[in-house]
Amino acid sequence: MEVHPSARKHGMVDEDIEHAVEHAMAIDDQDDDTRLYLGPSRSAALLEIVAIAREDGSELAIHAMPMRAKYQRLLPGG
Repeated sequence: MEVHPSARKHGMVDEDIEHAVEHAMAIDDQDDDTRLYLGPSRSAALLEIVAIAREDGSELAIHAMPMRAKYQRLLPGG
């Protein structure tokens, strides 16, 4: 997954973004053709990552930040 500079706006680093996506606890396809990943950073803090799919099948992370409470419902047992 490539990380767009906009995904770093909230201080997230590429390694934590990639870790959260690789170890996602929930994945939700959004109505705007983006995909939401909820997963842990390398320090186990839960993150929300938004990615867009490219025509070649790869994804581009465009948003990353600490997970907000409104997404708790998407997690197992949420």
